[in-house]
Amino acid sequence: MRSVDREAQQHEVTPLQHGFDLGRRDFFKLLGGGMLVCVAAGRAVPQESGRGGFQRHEMPNTLDSWLHIGENGKVTVFTGKVEVGQNARTSLAQQVAEELRVPLDSISMLMGDTDLTPFDMGTFGSRTTPQMGSQLRKVAASARAVLIQMAAEQWQVPEAGLIAEDGEVRDPKSQKSISYTDLTHGQKLMKVIAAEPPLTNPNDWTIAGAGVPKRDGRDFVTGAHKYASDQIRPGMLYGKMVRPSAFHAKLTSCDTSAAEKMPGVTVVRDGDFVGVTAPDLMTAERAASAIQAKWDAPQQVSEKDLFEHLKSTEEKPTEGRDQIVKGSVEQAGSGSAKTLQQTYTVAYIAHTPLEPRAAMAEWNSGKLTVWTGTQRPFAVRDELASAFHMQEENVRVLMPDTGSAYGGKHSGEAAVECARLAKAAGKPVRLVWTREEEFTWAYFRPAGAIEVKSAANPDGTLLSWELDNYNSGPAGMGTPYEVPNQRIEFHPADSPLRQGSYRGLAATANFFARESHMDELAHELKIDPLEFRLKNLKDERLRGVFQAASERFGWGKNQAAKNHGFGIAGGIEKNGHVATCAEVAVEKGQVKVLRVVEAFDCGAVVNPQGLRNQISGAVVQGLGGALFEAIHFENGRILNPHLAGYRVPRFTDLPPQVDVVIVNRKDQPSMGAGETPLVGIAPAVANAIFNASGVRLRSLPMVPKGMPAVS
Repeated sequence: MRSVDREAQQHEVTPLQHGFDLGRRDFFKLLGGGMLVCVAAGRAVPQESGRGGFQRHEMPNTLDSWLHIGENGKVTVFTGKVEVGQNARTSLAQQVAEELRVPLDSISMLMGDTDLTPFDMGTFGSRTTPQMGSQLRKVAASARAVLIQMAAEQWQVPEAGLIAEDGEVRDPKSQKSISYTDLTHGQKLMKVIAAEPPLTNPNDWTIAGAGVPKRDGRDFVTGAHKYASDQIRPGMLYGKMVRPSAFHAKLTSCDTSAAEKMPGVTVVRDGDFVGVTAPDLMTAERAASAIQAKWDAPQQVSEKDLFEHLKSTEEKPTEGRDQIVKGSVEQAGSGSAKTLQQTYTVAYIAHTPLEPRAAMAEWNSGKLTVWTGTQRPFAVRDELASAFHMQEENVRVLMPDTGSAYGGKHSGEAAVECARLAKAAGKPVRLVWTREEEFTWAYFRPAGAIEVKSAANPDGTLLSWELDNYNSGPAGMGTPYEVPNQRIEFHPADSPLRQGSYRGLAATANFFARESHMDELAHELKIDPLEFRLKNLKDERLRGVFQAASERFGWGKNQAAKNHGFGIAGGIEKNGHVATCAEVAVEKGQVKVLRVVEAFDCGAVVNPQGLRNQISGAVVQGLGGALFEAIHFENGRILNPHLAGYRVPRFTDLPPQVDVVIVNRKDQPSMGAGETPLVGIAPAVANAIFNASGVRLRSLPMVPKGMPAVS
């Protein structure tokens, strides 16, 4: 298994480069008296570099503060994780409330503020639940133990006889009770915890494990919540950028005279950076349009040459490369074995968040504060410090709960641009990217070509498996099936477009290739696709979700109607076990997904309502990349930078039935669910299309313009 660092490096995002020529927090002052719970931190942890990558170094040997129990009984929890629609604010609060034994409505989550929260690498990789959830459970359980200890000392009784419940400590023998508030009232207590406290068994959960509504959900419904694009500061100006004509273009000339004559407009020119500020957005747009900029762009790879380019620019193998070798594939596949070799491809796709990149920046006495929508506030802080040659402690990044990200907001382009404009204007500036800017200058999910070669005995037992992934990434490229001979390898290549993380990373591409190929092999062997998978599968949890999904779907019990087809796919990713069944109709050259059943096992479920939403949303998003989402480009220019030319799933594309089967394994650790539910839908639909039509589609998206003509 790769280390945390290896996983995080899968798709390092190269920031849009701008290099300009330009105490420790006091919680008691901020929050008042009470008890502050801290954890000693002096171990080596992965930490971001200022370039958006990762490097290892020791965190300072200081105290990281996680939880504050206030004099009013309210509990403030500090975490560097952020809320981007995945409902982490709710699920983390549930876990703290459970272990601390307080009502859920007493918990307030302070998230993603680089001045107030402990360092965090970022919100990605489905790590919030397994890592941060576990950490906060330990903090809360330790705090509960400290409070019991304080009560025992005050009452002069043994700790073992006391219980914590509903925000107070009780002594069942004497019937005494004291609230957490009274235990800490009038004091400023800093408690350092280092032990591994016993945690509540999921079988005994009462708050965690319940399907509670989204925290602050009413604010999102009513519009009261302020996103990054809604931030307002006194004297605020509006910013607008002048963009290059193509990727990698250099500015050769720039006439700003017309813009400079406009009232209230400030023009900023710093190398290839050109932008404006103005008292209102309309004036900013007019000023940017008035600037006459000329660019020189090099000749670049176009979409029609993409996959040939990726395979021809494969990087030389290096030590520690992503590779799985088992047995000898060279000696397998002889005699009566059935062999199969195919190539599968995936296109670049955009994240298409509801809220494009946005930031508000303000300078004050040499210090910079930025509000921006990002999955990695600390990485954005580092980008800002690097761009402006500042010390990190002079930069503060705050992340208002953001309108989706899907892996697309790891970097801080808008924050850096906004801060540069604010520095020049001498006033706060708000910058919101347009949809066209988001489609063009944000990074994309990597495209890739995946070659698979396999061999199996006539009885359906797998003999060998070879997989070569060019560019799209190593996530999920291993096979969960029992194969004695394997060679699986990721080949980094030169990407013509800026690429980076996407929900599910490369697992979507690798699952599509593997599960499509398994279906093809089953067809060649004349074995039922589910039977073939189970025949080669020992992992009981994966077998469990395949059986749960197929049973709910009615696999093998019903014959598909005319022009209808059934497909199945599954696997393991981020320690989540998923199986997806799909029914499609292929008529008059069009594909309609009629029904999806997805079974998911992510261990003990913290919030079943939130999990069900995550799974359903992942299915819908996954349909876009499976059927029609693709970025088109030519010579350094995006050809479809608007929603009019980039089709995301519409209501008419949604299956009338999406059936979610949650396999709640309370005997297993809780794992994340933001990504894995997405990766099975594309191969399940592909296999269903083949079952309906006899046409095997091996490229994502499969039907951007309807079914291909078949001679």
